[in-house]
Amino acid sequence: MKLILFGAPGAGKGTQAEFLSKRLGVPTISTGEILRAAMKKGTAVGKEAKAYVDSGRLVPDDVIIGIIQERLAEPDCQKGYILDGVPRTLAQAEAMERMGVDVDVVLNLEIPDETIVERLCGRRICKDCGASYHLISNPPQKEGRCDSCGGELIIRRDDSPETVRERLRVYHAETEPLKAHYAASGKLRTVQSQERLEDTSRMVRETLGL
Repeated sequence: MKLILFGAPGAGKGTQAEFLSKRLGVPTISTGEILRAAMKKGTAVGKEAKAYVDSGRLVPDDVIIGIIQERLAEPDCQKGYILDGVPRTLAQAEAMERMGVDVDVVLNLEIPDETIVERLCGRRICKDCGASYHLISNPPQKEGRCDSCGGELIIRRDDSPETVRERLRVYHAETEPLKAHYAASGKLRTVQSQERLEDTSRMVRETLGL
């Protein structure tokens, strides 16, 4: 199965991608992970991408499409794949279609903006070991400190309320219109994100017939 996971930042695409990857036996192609790796290494493309991410703007199409082209050419993608976080604009979608990227289903995860703000702004990262926490769903044993190494827990800049709301504004303006594009081709399937992760996963399975 060739699948696109679609939804606002914080909608749970990464979590569902991990579940579906194991279920289907195909790789997840996450542009977010690829870009974060480039930013951490401080490569030229990483530095360019970081400037956009830090301000809540979308990374330019030429950077994204180049990454996707290289990844889909690898052998493990020949039997299918899951695209997580791309396309983000109509221009990206059209460029991918010109590349011959033909997907079976576009799975759209719907979730209210305020729920997303609560989810993302509650995230904390250990500045020393990188362990991840959430003030509501996965709090540390000691406030402000990592359970594993005792390091200080910090808020990533892209998890601040101001940046999260800017990311949502950009999503609604530039990415959400893609729903109509994929609905027109009959490939769009929508799942309402539930409070419990297992309920959302069950609805995803039912929607995809898994």
